[in-house]
Amino acid sequence: LSIPFAFAARAKMKETTAQLSKHILIRTLSLLIIGVFMYNASENYNAELTGLSKTIWVVLGYISVFLIWNKYPEGSKLHYLKYAGIAIMIVLAIIFKGGSIENPTWLEKGWWGILGLIGWGYFTAAFTYLFLRDLLLPTVLIWFLFLGLNILSQSGMTGFLNPLKPVFGVILGGNVPLIVISGLIVGILLKKYRTDYFGFLQRTVPIGLACLVLAFILHNWFILSKIRATPSWGMLCTGISILVFSILFYMIDIKEKSKYFTVFKPAGENSLSTYLAPDIVYYLIWSLPFQVLVYKQDESQIIAVLGSLLWAFLMIRFAAFLAKKGIRLKL
Repeated sequence: LSIPFAFAARAKMKETTAQLSKHILIRTLSLLIIGVFMYNASENYNAELTGLSKTIWVVLGYISVFLIWNKYPEGSKLHYLKYAGIAIMIVLAIIFKGGSIENPTWLEKGWWGILGLIGWGYFTAAFTYLFLRDLLLPTVLIWFLFLGLNILSQSGMTGFLNPLKPVFGVILGGNVPLIVISGLIVGILLKKYRTDYFGFLQRTVPIGLACLVLAFILHNWFILSKIRATPSWGMLCTGISILVFSILFYMIDIKEKSKYFTVFKPAGENSLSTYLAPDIVYYLIWSLPFQVLVYKQDESQIIAVLGSLLWAFLMIRFAAFLAKKGIRLKL
């Protein structure tokens, strides 16, 4: 959704297509690196083979991420910390061992991790916008292309693409690009109708409802599954996201009720920090010999939900605190 506005900002700086392409590739690679790191930390780490406790390896890894991709003040010598972060990440990668004693492995891409998936989605949507810009109909056709790919992939009809799947499987699966390009379409509409708020909603609300209808139609053939990345799940998430965004747009931009949502502002301004910083806290807490996150239990659903909400708001405040201290991730 923000891609059209990010491109507009860079257009003011007179950036060329080559410069924009370089920026897209660097950002994509950054997301893939962090995503693969997170995947191996959570699903493939063997402390005995690595010779280092999982907590220490993971926390050092996240520290290296913050050192490398932190937004340092202009002209500050603190940016040299990036090189320290790179050195730490390289050492952690060298010593990493996964798998088992019988079958040890090194870093694996796996399913790329959440940020890796976001990286591939961003790559697809950003290059779509780079070549099509604000052309709405061609962008919608690209969206349908990925919906078709998602349907064909889930139907087992894309075997001829198998040689490309080890690297480009997320794109060829269609689901992630489908979801991200739906946001790109909304961004193009928002840019087009920036002075006609109701005109914008008159288009997004029907689109959101149509996505929900299509989700339930597709559900006749495909289950709703995030893990399997089915088209029915993708359309359901897309429909809900567009409708929720429309409601928020109505409340904040039309009714000017932004004061009711200021608690979420730090998360919006520091989204990557808000996503990654809690993991450091999690691993430190898990290393303690006693239970801290007492709401994580099976007896009471109310305690679990309320505890999760409290934790979420605490982590938003934590990200805001880090931002005030000059710690803010930006790819």
